[in-house]
Amino acid sequence: MRCPCYPAPPGDQASVGLFALRVMMGTAFVLHGWPKIQNPTGWMGTESGVPGAFQAVAAAAEFGGGIALALGVLTRFAALGVAAVMVGALAMVHIPRGDPFVAKPGSPSAETAAVYLACATLFLLAGPGRFSLDACLFGRSARSEPPRPIDNGG
Repeated sequence: MRCPCYPAPPGDQASVGLFALRVMMGTAFVLHGWPKIQNPTGWMGTESGVPGAFQAVAAAAEFGGGIALALGVLTRFAALGVAAVMVGALAMVHIPRGDPFVAKPGSPSAETAAVYLACATLFLLAGPGRFSLDACLFGRSARSEPPRPIDNGG
């Protein structure tokens, strides 16, 4: 039985693309999450109305999820956390403010949150690819399992 953390790997070319996207996106989330993790329960400020516990979960999802994505470890869980944060950003900030998808330079837009959400969805569905710690931890045992004989009741 294959581990849900590591789906059947794509080919080498697709894995190179997933690797590049994972490392870049993970690094971006570590950098976005670092200042938030310094003040995990108050980084949004008191006027936001978001409870400190939710702020801490979002900070941990960005920072910890970024590390996990960059390394390709527990990638699907990290992607789920990042996706949840991006849905929150879109629902609580960009959509209520009426931000356009793409704005003039220097103006707020929903573009970055939407693209990160799409990338997180990719990792949720496709997994991390062959070049990841998930492949090292979960891929070999799943591939080395011999096929089970069919039991036809006799």
